[in-house]
Order: sequence, then structure tokens, then C-alpha cells
Amino acid sequence: MLRNIDPILSPDILYALASMGHGDEIVIADANFPADSSGPQSLHAEGSNASDMLRAVLSLMPLDTFVPDPAITMQVVGDPDAIPDAVKDFQKVIDDAADAPAQITNLERFAFYDRAATGFAVIQTGERRLYGNIILKKGVIA
Repeated sequence: MLRNIDPILSPDILYALASMGHGDEIVIADANFPADSSGPQSLHAEGSNASDMLRAVLSLMPLDTFVPDPAITMQVVGDPDAIPDAVKDFQKVIDDAADAPAQITNLERFAFYDRAATGFAVIQTGERRLYGNIILKKGVIA
């Protein structure tokens, strides 16, 4: 146990975050996301929800300020303009916890899966809300 580090961040998650470089992406995924088959390393945190994990990750990792879309969610199938409750909550967390808050953008479902497959890692949470998935691009630590 370490001080000032959220205890939902396991040693494996901490290692992944520390190993990432500027521009690398990490996925925080809900319980339905195909994390183990998506491609990158899958890290399990089923005892947490996606919003708490997002807050914990942002306590250690800055969002990239050199791109227009450092935080990306999945569009609702059949209603791309809908904003799911999980995504509304993600935006509040980013506004409150990010060093440089950014507006969340979104991608069509299969484009989101393709993007996630190129990420550094996927953190699979126990999030039960639908569309509780977000991709974060790591920024520079000055």
C-alpha cells in the first residue's frame, strides 16, 4: 500500500500507467467490453466502476493536450447523438480531475473497438452501465 495512490489502482495498473509514453492510449472498459480478446494487455479491476477508475487514473496521468480528442467514448448504436449516463459521469470526472479538462468525443462502436485494439492496455472494470468505456491518450508530464 502506498500513500496518495487510490487503492483501486493495482500494481499491474500502476505499472502499465508508468510504462506508457506520451501519446499512448489506455482503455477503461465496462464489464461487457471484450477486453481479453481486444488485443492489448488486459488488466482486471472488476471490483471498481469505470468512473472511479477514471478518477484514479487521472490522479496520476495527464491527458494529452496536443490532440483535439484525448478522451473518446463509444457511440450508442442506432442513436449516435445520445449521451449515456456513464458518459455524462465521465465528463464530470474529467472536468473535476484532469490537469487539462477536455470535451469527450465519440466513435462508432466498431471504430471504437478498432481504436481500443491499438491501445497500450485495457482496464476491465465491473462497470454495469452500458457504454461505460473510454479511451484516454496520455499527455506529457512536465
